[in-house]
Amino acid sequence: MRGRTAGLGISLAVLLAAGAARAESIDVPMSLTTATGPGAAIGAVTIHDGPNGVVLHLDLHGLPPGQHGFHAHANPSCAPAVAADGKVTPAGGAGGHLDPGKTGMHMGPEGAGHLGDLPVVTVAADGTVKTDLAAPHIKTASELHGHALMLHAGGDNYADQPAPLGGGGARLACGVIP
Repeated sequence: MRGRTAGLGISLAVLLAAGAARAESIDVPMSLTTATGPGAAIGAVTIHDGPNGVVLHLDLHGLPPGQHGFHAHANPSCAPAVAADGKVTPAGGAGGHLDPGKTGMHMGPEGAGHLGDLPVVTVAADGTVKTDLAAPHIKTASELHGHALMLHAGGDNYADQPAPLGGGGARLACGVIP
């Protein structure tokens, strides 16, 4: 009986360790973007595993009110980059939307397009947002390591028409996901 009890204890320990490993949480400090690099700190996004995919907890301030496109971008950088036309793109070092499946499509957080498509963020009249957003197509927080989070100046219609990438436009705030 002692062997069976010991085996049960080991099995329970393995299950608990697996559950603890799966329940990852990542804190991502966010800053405004500028042509010279990250600007003023505006809060943080905490990414954690949820029962139906990743949950992003936003606690941000100092933002323009209204709707803003929100995406995971391919590279772990918020540095500016010089575009082909010679203009500086704030946080251009983050690259494009995270799209490991190379879908080339912008279809929203539940669509079959870019993995980096996240729900639209609505900033209150006082410039703050404190909310949880679900990203069901991202199964674990670990999928986002080594990328960047980006809040865009405009909203997002989850299509490439009439404007590319949902019409979010300029990069407003960025944070590197360690």
